[in-house]
Amino acid sequence: MAQRTEPLIRAEKLSKRFGAFVAVDGIDFAVDRGEAFGFLGPNGAGKSSTMRMIGCVSPVSDGTLRIFDLDPATDGVQIRGRVGVVPQQDSLDEELTVFENLVVYGRYFDLPRSVCRERAHELLDFVQLRDRADSRVEPLSGGMKRRLTIARSLMSEPEMLLLDEPTTGLDPQARHLVWDRLYRLKQRGVTLVLTTHYMDEAEQLCDRLVIMDNGRIVAEGSPRQLIERYITREVLELRFTEADEADAQAVVDLVERAEALPERLLLYTDDGEQTLEHVHQRNVRPLSALVRRATLEDVFLRLTGRSLVE
Repeated sequence: MAQRTEPLIRAEKLSKRFGAFVAVDGIDFAVDRGEAFGFLGPNGAGKSSTMRMIGCVSPVSDGTLRIFDLDPATDGVQIRGRVGVVPQQDSLDEELTVFENLVVYGRYFDLPRSVCRERAHELLDFVQLRDRADSRVEPLSGGMKRRLTIARSLMSEPEMLLLDEPTTGLDPQARHLVWDRLYRLKQRGVTLVLTTHYMDEAEQLCDRLVIMDNGRIVAEGSPRQLIERYITREVLELRFTEADEADAQAVVDLVERAEALPERLLLYTDDGEQTLEHVHQRNVRPLSALVRRATLEDVFLRLTGRSLVE
């Protein structure tokens, strides 16, 4: 039997306090080398505070945190040299060109200028920005700036990449391009650790994830495992007008769990079409009916009772 390697990140009873406020409340998790690991949750759940501790820019209040089997409290410089960071807000130098942003950043790691220039060219190809190499940063689109920030984080050839809300504010096309670049990094063996409040992003990128709420981990597993563990196979979505509220209430007993949302009723079931037949048998006629596969958003609703989309 192959011996299990030590996790790249290991946290036990990890906590972060700001005065009396507890941002992270005694969480346990481990990240293996080469995987994409996600922290999923709404703003204020403790995701970014956890990432700042992993990035060695915020000290641990309580518990144990080891990164590369090193202690952030004493080995922060060594850890940071092996980690790339994509912060929530882009912090590019808008007075420099796209190419200069990469070269200047590479010099912070004492890389020779020739190496910085070579890597900058390679990374601009990787993030599909070669044709904007001589452009100033300021007029770039949000998606281009995000891709440039990712390229910049890779100048030091890190073993692990920390991404805090990597696609917030991007349009769908830009988001999918960022996802593609991150997937390619994972194929190259880079470990990805990301925070997001987008369920579809977590499903697309993460091998495993934890769902956080109020500083605690409320669930952990792969996207598919979480759906299988907490939710039925399918969801029947019924839409009603406010005047049809009585009709909605008349069918909630058809399933073990129903979720009432504004003008919409979610019926969790293993057979959505059969449940819809039962709805019609009760002479209930919703404005529309949709049978779909269960998602991580449904898991979150089950665990916390509110949507992640903010």
